[in-house]
Amino acid sequence: MHGISVAVLSEDREQLAALQNRLESTRLARVVFSHAGFPSAPTDAILRQIQDLRAEVVLIDISRDNPQRAVTAIELIQANTLQIAIFANGTLQQPATIVAAMRAGACEFLDDTAGPDSLLEALTRFSSARTRSRSVGGKARIFTFISAKGGAGATTAAVNTALALQQSHGNVVLVDFAPIGCAQLHLNVRPQFGVLDALQNLHRLDVSLLDGLMTTAKDGLHLLAGPQQPYQSVPTPAELARLFDVLVNHYRYVVVDASSRLDATTRLLSDLSNAVLVVAQTDVVSLWSAGRIHAFLEEGTGRDRLRIVLNRHKKIPGFTDEDIEQATRSKVLWKVPNSFQSVSPAIDHGTPVVLQENQEISRSFRAFAAALAEASTNSEGGLDLVYAQEKADPRKKASGRLIVSPARTGQ
Repeated sequence: MHGISVAVLSEDREQLAALQNRLESTRLARVVFSHAGFPSAPTDAILRQIQDLRAEVVLIDISRDNPQRAVTAIELIQANTLQIAIFANGTLQQPATIVAAMRAGACEFLDDTAGPDSLLEALTRFSSARTRSRSVGGKARIFTFISAKGGAGATTAAVNTALALQQSHGNVVLVDFAPIGCAQLHLNVRPQFGVLDALQNLHRLDVSLLDGLMTTAKDGLHLLAGPQQPYQSVPTPAELARLFDVLVNHYRYVVVDASSRLDATTRLLSDLSNAVLVVAQTDVVSLWSAGRIHAFLEEGTGRDRLRIVLNRHKKIPGFTDEDIEQATRSKVLWKVPNSFQSVSPAIDHGTPVVLQENQEISRSFRAFAAALAEASTNSEGGLDLVYAQEKADPRKKASGRLIVSPARTGQ
């Protein structure tokens, strides 16, 4: 069963049972080990059991009367285990104990009088951080496409980028988080299952079930389809974190089509992503909306990973990239050439333009996918997407020809 593996330690048996109940009520954690007492030495059997059972988090209860034993246990676990997060649970009325626990190695300090919500928030933060770190460590990169306005072409960009990544690297999943999923129409497939089924079965979601929910499209691209009609329920942060935790461990690239969706889900998707790609056009409404999207994402980390993709790009005399960046408060990353006469029938027939070899727009999408795949990852989990325009004659320069390189000081 999928979930965060947690070990619970307390010197009070009643408190131990209460903590187990709080953990289980989050539906994000599963208790793999519980013990009344703390380890006392590096060779203690408690430490061995925690590691043998592959606990990812150890929740330690700190007594109000004698907190030092728990703090010593935190130091011991921190020094003798690898890649295990330590949560401390205690009173907020003893600041010195909180400081001591954090210095000893705890990454979270939870109020022992609070309900399960505070524990759920801490587990969600842990899961989100783990998803990003795994992506940094060579597992799936997550690219989320958002439409600056209706009809800007976010789904077209997401579908063609995902297919280009599948052709060049393989093992790609396209996840349709649009209010009404239409990526299936672009790919000419008829899914039986999708995102809603995955969210409803998170308590038993593993690789086998995940594969069963996928629809295989052209060139082996996997599609986790969107809903066929609007739905009112919004996935919780914990649910999204759990879903993406499975996805990043099973695929090389995760491409998300958020389309025109702008809600708490979009904000969390952006926080989970290595790059947030706002698809816009060079018109007033589109660029104004892109600026509002940047403002909407300011509360999370997604704003730092936001880049503009100009779709149906046409050069406007006197209107520069600097003007666009000033209006949107975001860097321009890519320019997809205007090829409506090719794209429109491609959508109608379910044959994405990236599959058409001799089209300028298909070459642009393939180059764009290569740029995303080759960009280096920074310590925050984002991509160092820095571009330099070619210094050739602008009249001879092809759209979409941007050079992506690691960010350098002063650049």
